[in-house]
Amino acid sequence: MKTGSFLIIALLCTVALQAQKFGYINSQAMMAELPKVKQADSDMEAFQKQLQKKGQDMVTAFQTKVQDFQKRVEAGEVPPKAQEEEEKKLEEERQKILAYEQEMTQQLQTKRDALLKPILDEFNAAVKAVATENGYQYVFDQGILLYFDAAMDVAPLVKKKLGLTQ
Repeated sequence: MKTGSFLIIALLCTVALQAQKFGYINSQAMMAELPKVKQADSDMEAFQKQLQKKGQDMVTAFQTKVQDFQKRVEAGEVPPKAQEEEEKKLEEERQKILAYEQEMTQQLQTKRDALLKPILDEFNAAVKAVATENGYQYVFDQGILLYFDAAMDVAPLVKKKLGLTQ
């Protein structure tokens, strides 16, 4: 009796597994094709150049101050007490530059997230809609698969859903 029950359960599980439909998509390649992603990349590049220019201006001004200070020290124009104070000010300015570098990294990440979130949401919604409309229980990213059947690629359906031409 136990063997018969086990066989029935095993048969039902096998039938249930065979009924599932799987698909995959290369999300990285698909995202690279989206015009909105290309525009976001362009916007990010412009923003990054703007931030880098400000940082470079800060560094250039700092280097000029340091060189001027060193010349004055070598010429004996700076008394020891004033030298100490000026060195302290230069160190503070150096710290500001380092802080700006960290702030710049954070600003770039925040901007990237803000630009890509709506695009990713739209992409994920398209994948979900294609999966629902075509009866897929699972859609995997191609990057995590060791083997896949090309017939299971849902990219053409997602491209159509997103309005991209094949």
